[in-house]
Amino acid sequence: MLCCMPGVAFVPALLVSWSSAAFIISYVIAVLAGHVEPLVPYISDTGAKPPESGVFGFMINISALLAAITMYIRYLLIEKQNESSHFVWPSCNMFTLCMGLMGCTGMGIVATFQELAVPSVHDIGALVAFGSGVVYITLQSIISYKSCPRWNTYFVCHIRMAISVISIIALIPMIVFASKISVTKIDWTPGEKDYTYHFMSAICEWTVAFGFIFFFLTFIRDFQRFSLRISTEIHED
Repeated sequence: MLCCMPGVAFVPALLVSWSSAAFIISYVIAVLAGHVEPLVPYISDTGAKPPESGVFGFMINISALLAAITMYIRYLLIEKQNESSHFVWPSCNMFTLCMGLMGCTGMGIVATFQELAVPSVHDIGALVAFGSGVVYITLQSIISYKSCPRWNTYFVCHIRMAISVISIIALIPMIVFASKISVTKIDWTPGEKDYTYHFMSAICEWTVAFGFIFFFLTFIRDFQRFSLRISTEIHED
């Protein structure tokens, strides 16, 4: 089905499908193994112990790669559109790409340095991934408005900005509540110390994560109009 999509729309479609599967599969394995409680664990909690840790690390690293490819194609698309419309500064487009790639790097750190093994590095990676990711989708929302009405509809722009605003609103309490948790653990039970902070922070984390997924879903239509061509030149002596 992905191969039948016009242009390069299969790239964000694959990113959305793969990332959703990564979260869901790791969650199901962790719950069935009894490693986490079913009620809103941290995303990282679902990949902290084997066997789900291997699945989580592998799939999230692939997601980071697919996200980087999607962001680079998006950068090229805006660059091409900007040649005729001049709706955004090239430096702004480049800065947005850099923020996105920084978020992908954070994802790679989260997947590689697991929560219970190296918690400080894992937390830094998560902060970079979520923080840079929110900045990226917010800048992309602004760029989308600037490209209207030629390259985007206002309806799509409104959806992107709504996702960005929700993600920003969720990111702040996610960080605040997480900073109040005094112990690193994954086996939380209701009523114990810091459980409320954990619960609220986890809800916000899942909100931001799926905000990213829904945001990239809106790229599919744009990518349908864009094709990449690789040309090779052979020079004879």
